Amino acid sequence: RQRAARVFDLGTGTGVLALAAAKALRHKVLATDIDAEAVRVTALNARHNGVGPLITAVTAAGLHAPTVHAHAPFDLIFANILAKPLERLATGISELLAPGGHVILSGLTRDQERWILACYRVRGLVLTQALRLDNWVVLVMQRKSTQQKTRKKNSSRVKSAVRGSGYA
Repeated sequence: RQRAARVFDLGTGTGVLALAAAKALRHKVLATDIDAEAVRVTALNARHNGVGPLITAVTAAGLHAPTVHAHAPFDLIFANILAKPLERLATGISELLAPGGHVILSGLTRDQERWILACYRVRGLVLTQALRLDNWVVLVMQRKSTQQKTRKKNSSRVKSAVRGSGYA
């Protein structure tokens, strides 16, 4: 597996996911939140945990901040936020994701799973893993890389050719 080099924590809160990613991957992480106090706490937590230089904490509402686009595309996006904002941000998150990149959507309940899956699948993302604990769900989705799309297209062409040849 390829290690994520460009990581984005959307709705970082106290920064726990950004800190974990910075510590585990030893790469820079962009952490944004709509709440300036959350961003201040994230930066403080990063310094206290020895990853201050690896985390850029920014106050931003949604995905339209210049800092977000300056760091894109992302290999890994964390979005531990409510379902309604995840729905509204589906197009933007999908567009910020690098080919082959993953998004981890959490903060969801089981009754929201199919709804949020549909929002991201229609934008070309595929489910790679769903984790469930009690009523909570985490969805791991991937934007197919250009290579994966080409392989699938070529595979379809080969199958069509075989069917047309009388050998299928």
